[in-house]
Amino acid sequence: MTAAAATSLTPSLAETVTRSFARKRRMALFIPALILAYLVYTAISFDVAGLWQRARFDNAAILLSDFWSHKTHVTRDNRTGKVEVAIEGESKGTYPPGLLPDWVTMNGTTTTIDLGTGHSVTYDDAGARMIVPGYGTIDIRPEGGRPVLTAPEPIPDWISVAPNKVSVTTEAGRFNYTRSKVETFRYQAGWELWFFTLDSPFYGKGIGELAALALWGDRVDPARSNIGHMLSDFWTNKMWRHGDVAWAIFETILMAFLGTMTAAIIALPMGFLAARNFMPLGPLRFAARRLFDFIRGVDGLIWTVILSRAFGPGPMTGAIAIAITDVGSFGKMFSEALENIDEKQVEGIRSTGANGLQRARFGVIPQITPVLLSQVLYYLESNTRSATVIGAIVGGGIGLLLTQAIITQKDWEEVAYYMVLIVLMVMLMDSLSGWLRRKLIKGQ
Repeated sequence: MTAAAATSLTPSLAETVTRSFARKRRMALFIPALILAYLVYTAISFDVAGLWQRARFDNAAILLSDFWSHKTHVTRDNRTGKVEVAIEGESKGTYPPGLLPDWVTMNGTTTTIDLGTGHSVTYDDAGARMIVPGYGTIDIRPEGGRPVLTAPEPIPDWISVAPNKVSVTTEAGRFNYTRSKVETFRYQAGWELWFFTLDSPFYGKGIGELAALALWGDRVDPARSNIGHMLSDFWTNKMWRHGDVAWAIFETILMAFLGTMTAAIIALPMGFLAARNFMPLGPLRFAARRLFDFIRGVDGLIWTVILSRAFGPGPMTGAIAIAITDVGSFGKMFSEALENIDEKQVEGIRSTGANGLQRARFGVIPQITPVLLSQVLYYLESNTRSATVIGAIVGGGIGLLLTQAIITQKDWEEVAYYMVLIVLMVMLMDSLSGWLRRKLIKGQ
């Protein structure tokens, strides 16, 4: 074969480049198309369309409104005629006799509730009535032990009628009438009783009045100062339990700190066993690495459940769960950091006649300290968030209070309070971690 013929059979540079670009173009189209097809398959398999149809956005809106508002229950026992007004319907938030909100009026056996914007509810011996502007009067009277509704026809969908219950839901508030009781709920913005409960002498006073009492006013309690009394009433608030919440936050941070630091202390010597340049025995090194894989392979929540059955509930169980989970992660990272050290520094220490422990102390640890501190501080910050969930399982910290508030299905303003505290706690740990990282690693 002549040289000219061989040259004609060899692809030219231009053809090679063109084919390469065409192949890359096909791959650039194929990969996004494959991802898109998988997303479509996932949407069909998980019934995203059905999920959207089943979504109750009205319930979500009510839930979100409960985060920043509170409701006051005005309840009358239909058997005794007793009327009770309580924040969130709790006994701790019940208005004492002679102290009622200005929108509730009691005159003998008649109770009038002004819900605002023209909406009002009246309780009396004959039953209960609600006036809704633009619709009319909803009248309910007991007959044969059951509530009987009289209202303009047709009955709108915001009025629910059942044999033993009538419910009315409006923007101004809700109204329920059953055989045993009649109840009206009025929603108002703010976290009521957050500072002082109804039994505190400082309830209902403005900032100016409180400042005057704290600085120069006469003592409310001769045995202690007004400012001390205020702090005590705030700290022991029976509705919001600020003292218990502060202790729960402390437990959560302590859980994360103990777990993270214990894991770092255990993982550092184990990291030497898994490092190729420090452990010449292959089987022992293999066993150490597989142990790290096993620990990391089991999720922290699973360790939490197992340990809670073994040791019982409590913050210490949560700290042990965090420590076990992080030993696997720290062991892997520390061993990799040890394998990447500069051996020249170690040889320099060896040349002075230093033993193995001294070589590790002065030739190895200073090199891996920035990596160790950076990872430990990052995991401390991350574990502060994880300790919230772990606390819900082992019964400790802010996670327990959050779970209890969610389970009640009514204290959503407390859920919002705990969520705000958790976010602030994470922000604080993030700032503290960054400050320590700059001080310890960069020396700033």
